[in-house]
Amino acid sequence: MYDWVVLWESVEMAARWLHVITAIAWIGSSFYFIALDLGLHRDRNLATGADGEEWQVHGGGFYHIQKYLVAPASMPDGLVWFKWESYATWLSGFTMLVLVYYLGADLYLIDPEVADLATWQAIAISAGSLVFGWIAYDLICKSRFGDDNTRLMLGLYVILVVMAWGYTQVFSGRAALLHLGAFTATIMSANVFMIIIPNQKIVVADLIAGRKPDPKYGKIAKQRSTHNNYLTLPVLFLMLSNHYPLVFATEYNWIIASLVFLMGVTIRHWFNSKHARKGNPHWTWAATALLFLAVAWLSTAPMRHRPVEESSLNATSLRYASATGFDGVVDIVTGRCSMCHAAEPGWEGIHFPPKDVVLETPAQIAAEAKRIYLQAGLSHAMPPANVSYMEPTEREAIILWFQSAGKNPT
Repeated sequence: MYDWVVLWESVEMAARWLHVITAIAWIGSSFYFIALDLGLHRDRNLATGADGEEWQVHGGGFYHIQKYLVAPASMPDGLVWFKWESYATWLSGFTMLVLVYYLGADLYLIDPEVADLATWQAIAISAGSLVFGWIAYDLICKSRFGDDNTRLMLGLYVILVVMAWGYTQVFSGRAALLHLGAFTATIMSANVFMIIIPNQKIVVADLIAGRKPDPKYGKIAKQRSTHNNYLTLPVLFLMLSNHYPLVFATEYNWIIASLVFLMGVTIRHWFNSKHARKGNPHWTWAATALLFLAVAWLSTAPMRHRPVEESSLNATSLRYASATGFDGVVDIVTGRCSMCHAAEPGWEGIHFPPKDVVLETPAQIAAEAKRIYLQAGLSHAMPPANVSYMEPTEREAIILWFQSAGKNPT
């Protein structure tokens, strides 16, 4: 029994679930506090030292919230810090990067037609780019260039566009957009870990010691928090982009990613304006719609799928191609799956191969051995709703073939 494959999938599932849960917690709290801060009433009778207040109702109860720019007269007990949502999201996300893209580099990270990299080279570029992103961003923020917030945001956008293009020059389309999301998320989480929380701790320490805190720390933290606010929606899109071949596998994938960052700005600007009671800027939705139409148009460019040839198969794929029962599996897959998983799908309503997976030749089938085993052998996920009537005996043949490759690694 190929138990290690199932165990590995379970580890990936647990890491992915943790990543989703922590991301929801981080993004939810971030959106809530941004909306709260923008919507505070500052024209009321406020407690001494308070900057604003808000009354809210939720879950059958009423909440009276007050904000202090520095702190109240006396430091409260049980102060809650919002930081682990960010840290856990980044740590679980990096774990997913290792499990899927580093340990599965030959399938997901490296595309020899883009850059014929060794696994260690691809991983070094990946990890190095994340470190570079934070250092470059942080230095720019702290420079004179960063004194003007509008100029800084434009500069950051240029960096993101350059990175979008750069990633597509070294990685597969799927990995390129995922890495652009990781690059941005690293900046966001490092903002919390390296700037926002340390600055807040300095303010708290000053208050406890009876010193008057320097307001610059709050100003810096506010700047970084604003950046995170506008980057969140694009990061969500990029982290989910691997589900959409029309995004990651097209010729203009880096341009699509660049437009998604602009859509994140227009959408957040509408919400920020509404929460701050500064009107209802409908133009942002028109701009977002136009940007999305541009994305849809660009996604119709030729898919960047390249047929897998026997000569390009790695040792693992060759093992599956030579395993007992492979010829029968080829017949099963081409008969039950290739009407959809083809360069030009024949199934009505499907215009591109799902997940950019093409299963028309023995080489392509061997290259996708693990997914075929999990999706059509161990589970009945494929074909969806069993529309092509795959028989139980055929699923068993897939299982036996995959296990045979594991028992005979030579």
